[in-house]
Amino acid sequence: MPTSTRASRGRLTRERIVAAALEHLEDSGLGTLTMRELGKRLKVEAMALYRHVPGKDELLDAVVEQLIDDMHDDAEVAATPADGWEDFVRRMARGVRRVALAHPKAFPLVASRPPEAPWLRPPLRSLGWVETFLAGLRQEGFSDRAAVDTYRAFTGFLLGTLLLEVAALGADIGPLDVMDGEDPDDALDPAGAQLRRDFPTVASMRRLLRENRSAEEFEEALDQLIERITAIREADAGS
Repeated sequence: MPTSTRASRGRLTRERIVAAALEHLEDSGLGTLTMRELGKRLKVEAMALYRHVPGKDELLDAVVEQLIDDMHDDAEVAATPADGWEDFVRRMARGVRRVALAHPKAFPLVASRPPEAPWLRPPLRSLGWVETFLAGLRQEGFSDRAAVDTYRAFTGFLLGTLLLEVAALGADIGPLDVMDGEDPDDALDPAGAQLRRDFPTVASMRRLLRENRSAEEFEEALDQLIERITAIREADAGS
């Protein structure tokens, strides 16, 4: 999908609207994005947009979906771990980073928009990509617990690092939306049948994904930081 509408003046479609919204976000930031301004960019009345996108919230969700879907076109991102889990994880992380750097002012929406289910974490927040990630780790011999803990560590590291990076490129890092107490299964359907059918790996690890281990994760990340600082200090002392 093209990221610029200036070169494309064809029939108004949802794809063109999302592309124009991405263009506007990178040009002017989130604060100035309105349906009226988007209509001006596309040279149509704002009301014409509502036939394709019900409102601004749906538009922002579509922008996030497009950002995440861009990784499907990234030849460097592996769908399965052909060369081991480390290569698989590195490719996934670098793919998300390329998305962030390609759209630095839009990328914070990946963190602030509600995900498909409340126990999914940005930036790897779509059911499809989480299914790919967890299934890949399971293929490499990770237990369900190890796979979920890795997913949490991966997303925590990646989101913090990339939000700082895009902020340095002019992104507005404001307050993040928090999903209310919606039941995870109800986010898809009451019986969870769609989840089990379309994303079986995620479904099988759903209970683990729902656990709140924030305190433990913070301490683990802090330990890793201390280890890194120790290594820096020792290297400096030895130079």
